[in-house]
Amino acid sequence: MDEREILTRFKAGTLGRDEAARLLTGTRQARTDTRTRPETAPRPTEPYARPPAAPPGDPDTQPPVQPPAAAPAEPYAQPSVRPDADPPAPLDAEPSAPPPGPWYAEPGAVPSPGRPAVEDRYAVVGIAGRYPLAPDLHAHWENLRTGRDTSRAVPVTRPGLAPVPPGRRGHFLDDVAGFDPEFFGITPDEGALTDPQERLFLEVAWEALESAGCTGSRLDALTSPGGPPRALGVFVGASSHDYALLAAASWTDGRPAPAAGHGGLPGRLASALELTGPARAVDTAECSALTALHLAVGALRREECAAAVVGGVELLLHPSRIREGAGEGVGAVVLKPLRRALDDGDRVHAVIRDTADGRTAGSRTHRRTDGAHETRESTARRIGSAGAATGIAALTAAVLQVRHGVLAPGDGRDAAAPWPRTCDDTGRELPRTATVEIAADGGCAARAVVEEHPAAEAPTGEEPGGDDGPFLLSAPTPAHLAATARRFADWLAGTADAGHPAGALPAGLARALRAGRAALPCRLALPASDAPGVIAALRRFADTGSAGDEARTADLRGGADPMDLGGLPQTRDYLTALWRAGHRKQVTRLWLNGVDVDWAALEAPSPGAAPAEPPPSVHLRRPLWLSTDGAGAPREPEPTG
Repeated sequence: MDEREILTRFKAGTLGRDEAARLLTGTRQARTDTRTRPETAPRPTEPYARPPAAPPGDPDTQPPVQPPAAAPAEPYAQPSVRPDADPPAPLDAEPSAPPPGPWYAEPGAVPSPGRPAVEDRYAVVGIAGRYPLAPDLHAHWENLRTGRDTSRAVPVTRPGLAPVPPGRRGHFLDDVAGFDPEFFGITPDEGALTDPQERLFLEVAWEALESAGCTGSRLDALTSPGGPPRALGVFVGASSHDYALLAAASWTDGRPAPAAGHGGLPGRLASALELTGPARAVDTAECSALTALHLAVGALRREECAAAVVGGVELLLHPSRIREGAGEGVGAVVLKPLRRALDDGDRVHAVIRDTADGRTAGSRTHRRTDGAHETRESTARRIGSAGAATGIAALTAAVLQVRHGVLAPGDGRDAAAPWPRTCDDTGRELPRTATVEIAADGGCAARAVVEEHPAAEAPTGEEPGGDDGPFLLSAPTPAHLAATARRFADWLAGTADAGHPAGALPAGLARALRAGRAALPCRLALPASDAPGVIAALRRFADTGSAGDEARTADLRGGADPMDLGGLPQTRDYLTALWRAGHRKQVTRLWLNGVDVDWAALEAPSPGAAPAEPPPSVHLRRPLWLSTDGAGAPREPEPTG
């Protein structure tokens, strides 16, 4: 009996839960034993002894590309949703025991691919979020660490909330009306009709994917066994429809209105990136994001996708929901099976050891008095009663505490405290472990167990500053590229002040940008020589549009790859031969002319992620809100108050 038949019989009621679990365990074990897994990065490329002749023409001599008139954005299709066929585990079952042997031999050591600790664990390889008084997770962690009160009066610039009783306080995000439609290829009219929850999640999910290094050629390498590329699932928790309520209040015949439902939350990202994994929106009130996490782990376990974005969002956009202590937030994490994350050299922020969903999910969790315990109540003290964002906020707090080795104030602590690891009876040091349990008023409950992962050693085999490849940035427009260049210049200057070797770029940075960031139309290439030179070139480019004699730029909005080299089967072999022969400038110039360079396959697998995580791309946000005087025309929102 194969897995599909077992699941079919379980759903039909002809097979009991315990028998189904036993049969599935045997089926999956047999499949794991017989399947071979690659032990290296996906899609390795072997060098050719004799490279093909160079394509005709020098890319530098190609005529400049003129930007075309703006084209209308293509409508996106709602993705199909596959039912979750995984039978629930017994909710009263005990958590699995920790694997035998030492958790890790010494600081910096990584479990080997064959270690039992790697099996059925899911790595958090990317993370991003925006929370009250915190535009990014650096600020949010500082708020958590210091126990900052993030409540305040309703922002006077918040549209649509008049009248709100004076003196009422809540936990609000800044600039919920802002959006960058050009970054995602959306027209301003369409952006104004899109629920701000969907817009904000789209931006944060992109930042989480950039954190994971999964917006460039590494995204193409995400495949399930025998499946198509870009096998990335999207699972989002959401429960409110305030924007639709605001639109309905001023709707007249013939005027377009925002789409109903939450299908656009996962669908917009899946469509924009041409993803092939499952896409689901989940509404279980405050448990929504943790339920989404549980579904994502199930999809990864069944190999329906190779990685997954999990998130949640809550915005207070209608005056009827502005209650004392209400809160907002949006967050996202990127998950991979731990074995694959280690093989791919990913940065592992933490590990999801277990998840559960159901009214008695909490009974499976054994609370550790010496660790972090995140609940609906602890989250509300920090960011208010944040609805569908509660679960992702609690999960994010757990990951940050595990990653930093610091317990945030709360749970009987008045101030942040160091979090030492404990030992078992044999003296073996155990990983820091946090539990996340959310129970909603309607009876839903969900939980997760988050475990520390030892920090990987810095990439070896290269000098400080990385390799001799180019330092690449790209963006959708020249303005975006200039703003991103300035952000990277400021960040690099800050890393130098934070103790990196004088004059050196953070190790592995240039490689991470090449393979992990999307190749967008407006491009900048610099020699990755030393930090002062790169910082000066980036600032010069941000100020003047020119980065110096050694730097090169391209604007491919009018068309890329004019010689259609990307369509030739020999091009990849030619690029590999050039790279292996040390012709970095030639490969870079082909990239500047729009040739699709698969950097992840071109270069040897990195032994680990860059120690310093680079900042996300810049979004040039501007206010977009519902029109009151034109069909679908965006307008500047009016202040409240």
